[in-house]
Amino acid sequence: EPQMVKIPAGKFSMGTTKEQAQEILKYNNSSNWQEMLEWEQPQHTVDLNEYFIGKYPITNREYQAFIKDAKYKTPQDWDGDQFPGEKGGHPAVFVSWEDANAYCKWLSEKTGKNYRLPTEAEWEKAARGEEGRIYPWGNEFDSQKVNSSEHGINNTSEVGQFSPVGDSPYGCADMAGNVWEWCSDIFDEQEYKKRRDGELKSQTTEIGKFRVLRGGSWANDRWPIRCARRNKGIPNMIKSSTGFRVAHL
Repeated sequence: EPQMVKIPAGKFSMGTTKEQAQEILKYNNSSNWQEMLEWEQPQHTVDLNEYFIGKYPITNREYQAFIKDAKYKTPQDWDGDQFPGEKGGHPAVFVSWEDANAYCKWLSEKTGKNYRLPTEAEWEKAARGEEGRIYPWGNEFDSQKVNSSEHGINNTSEVGQFSPVGDSPYGCADMAGNVWEWCSDIFDEQEYKKRRDGELKSQTTEIGKFRVLRGGSWANDRWPIRCARRNKGIPNMIKSSTGFRVAHL
């Protein structure tokens, strides 16, 4: 089973403040960035029950066990059921939202636990803690604590390579950079604006074109790897910069 981290019940600040958005626009003042920052606002309080989330993204080695046992299709960068080179400890990539859910279903059947993709709120709380850090390690960017484009790896890296200095307040690794991570939720541009009084509305329905992606990747600079950054992808999308981690109650 993947190594899991317990996230305690309680409230946290989700999203981006107006002041933080204005600061980001000083460096990314385009219509696309203005729109994307709107997806993160307003910042609001969400109250979650206790849950568990993966300490790391699912690695190639963990995903290989699923592929061999379930006789599931392999990612496009693999040779048969063999992952590339020395990348057993790297995040599994070229994995769609549908593939990630198939893995969760298999793992649940094997363990008797209800493994699933984390919700968007669960992912963000695990990444930034109750006080709403901008990055998992704090509010200031540091290229030595994350696999982003500034570090210059230009590929995935071993999970935990930047631990513990780049870990979240709860000890979760690689929640900024390395790979984008699928969440269970339908992506709704207006979701935050629909919430009132900290109420978290479930978006894990089957209606909707896009699913949520979080965390940024090795190909992104400091701005998309912020804990509050929201992204989206169609459920069958596969990329060299997209993977996932799991959760359960």
